Amino acid sequence: MSNADDMWPFEDPPNLACFTVRSIMNGAAPILYVSHDADDGAWQMLTSDAADMSQAMLVALAQLVARDRTLVELADLPLGWTASRADAGSPWVRRAGAN
Repeated sequence: MSNADDMWPFEDPPNLACFTVRSIMNGAAPILYVSHDADDGAWQMLTSDAADMSQAMLVALAQLVARDRTLVELADLPLGWTASRADAGSPWVRRAGAN
């Protein structure tokens, strides 16, 4: 095991596919909402806007963490929980999920 592996804070591997939208990946919008789905353990990292399925993307978890290092604060977000913030400079607020 390398030092880089030791520093990865998520239980999921860096190459885990996560749901996001094009505006986040092209830098037009920040990640403001994160969901760690209870049913399948999937991660969703979205803007505050309703997700338009035509803009949906699957990208590696590591790509999202590289784009927004504050996501490491959510590495221990329990299954079924969400986190949101008002803007990219605001702290994450965690909420227990309803599912």
